[in-house]
Amino acid sequence: MQYMAAHGLMRARPAELVPGTVRVITARMDYLPRDAPPDWPAAETRRLAEPAQAVISVYARGRDYHKVLRQRLQRVADRLAAEIGPFGHRVFTDSAPVQEVELASRSGLGWRGKHTLALHREGGSMFFLGEIYVDLPLPLSEPVSAHCGACTACLDACPTQAIVAPYRLDARRCISYLTIENDGPIPPEFRAAMGNRIYGCDDCQIACPWNKYARQSTLPDFDVRIGHETLLELWAWTEAEFLDRTQGSAIRRIGAVRWRRNLAVALGNAWRETGDPALHEALSEAADTGLVREHIEWALAQRP
Repeated sequence: MQYMAAHGLMRARPAELVPGTVRVITARMDYLPRDAPPDWPAAETRRLAEPAQAVISVYARGRDYHKVLRQRLQRVADRLAAEIGPFGHRVFTDSAPVQEVELASRSGLGWRGKHTLALHREGGSMFFLGEIYVDLPLPLSEPVSAHCGACTACLDACPTQAIVAPYRLDARRCISYLTIENDGPIPPEFRAAMGNRIYGCDDCQIACPWNKYARQSTLPDFDVRIGHETLLELWAWTEAEFLDRTQGSAIRRIGAVRWRRNLAVALGNAWRETGDPALHEALSEAADTGLVREHIEWALAQRP
């Protein structure tokens, strides 16, 4: 991704990103919704098998995590300042060139799994990471050992084979990248593999055995706001409805065009799988142009 290359070694040198940084305080926050069933991986797998259902990555179904975790980290910094006096610091949550998983691994919050995400024996990988860069010489914590062993479940589960080797991800193939970060067309060779995934992908986490220990969040912020709808229900939204329904959600940042691009691909996959004439009708009646129109035409061609 271009923004990563643009920052070069700054990502690996905290003191270059925030001058004066001596230590990094790392934090994690569980995000499974409070009502997630104990067998949530099985429930997610079942939804993926229903072509007409819209699948949104679990982390994005509630409130925007950037806001939730960043605010809480700032409160930690404020409390620390109240105890020791003013100090130099800056808070991050997936918001700057920060190597979050590497920092989390070195600080003992988990180890880097073969899918490249942070893993913990008592929490799986269903958590957000955040950091406070500080100019305080705090004591160092110890890293934990890795426990992936010979398991390749995440590599085997990836729909587009984006995990090209253990600990190595090709973002250009990753459904999360393609549906969120990518602002152009979805490469045709990956459209069928997207299935009904319209925002992100959790397949590598669903497959990971350690996620049987994933913890439910204690916060109502991560209760499901969007994520139980069908593809047709979401396709019927106007741009104004999209902006209204995604207010306070991480989904909103991709905009209505990318949102409908993703939906068009998923509808095409559902049309191919089910032959439901309602899907064909909805696609045929759409008035979209440009990027979305290209994907609608692909979708309509998925069934003779």
